[in-house]
Amino acid sequence: MLSSEAASLSDCRDYLRRRGFVRYIEDNLPSTWRSAHQPYHERLLDWSFLSDSAASITPDINRWSLNTTMSSTMIPSKAFFVQGVGIHRDKLASFERALRDAKIEKYNLVYVSSIFPPNCKQITTEEGLKYLKPGQLVYCVMSRNETNEPNRLISAAVGLAMPNREEHYGYISEHHAFGEPEEVSGEYAEDLAATMLATTLGVEFDPDQAWDERKQIYQASGHIFKTHNLTQSAVGHKDGLWTTVIAAAVFVLD
Repeated sequence: MLSSEAASLSDCRDYLRRRGFVRYIEDNLPSTWRSAHQPYHERLLDWSFLSDSAASITPDINRWSLNTTMSSTMIPSKAFFVQGVGIHRDKLASFERALRDAKIEKYNLVYVSSIFPPNCKQITTEEGLKYLKPGQLVYCVMSRNETNEPNRLISAAVGLAMPNREEHYGYISEHHAFGEPEEVSGEYAEDLAATMLATTLGVEFDPDQAWDERKQIYQASGHIFKTHNLTQSAVGHKDGLWTTVIAAAVFVLD
């Protein structure tokens, strides 16, 4: 960004030309800076009118540059999957412990919907955490479930369906259930993601068929590269403490 110390005439001219701020300057500079003796478009090219006012526009330029940079980098390039379980007498604290178990308690999590971005690479949790800093806003697709009923079975699952073509987006699904075995919850989430992707790609299938049969159809179509799920289950604590389970896809922005 342009610092106030560097806001000289030459710095402004070079920076603004390089970053393409002509329209920004044209829209935001006061009309009093225009001269009746020099056409405005010539002054934009000459930039001589910035000599006395370069520093005054620096904060706006910095904010404009920051917003432009952020908007161009909001598509995640990497993703990793985590799961966790937490137990505590307080509901919120049990969720915190589940986040700790999943190694994502240090971040401000922002829940997003179910699109797996094009050209997004799956990485390990260990590698993904290297890109994140405590307090950072981190986007994720999360499934969560909790109970304080003794011995009650709970589960949380995320399913992923990826297209054969990396430039096409995929789907992530969330599913949580009570009294459902971990394998069943995982397959259900995987089925949801694959079905959403299949309908987007125009793959024909019978929705009444069993998941195993439709999975073969999806893969045989040549459009869906792979599907999988990540599921966390647990049984409610015998003394009625809150038990929380989570499963999440965590995105990394470059």
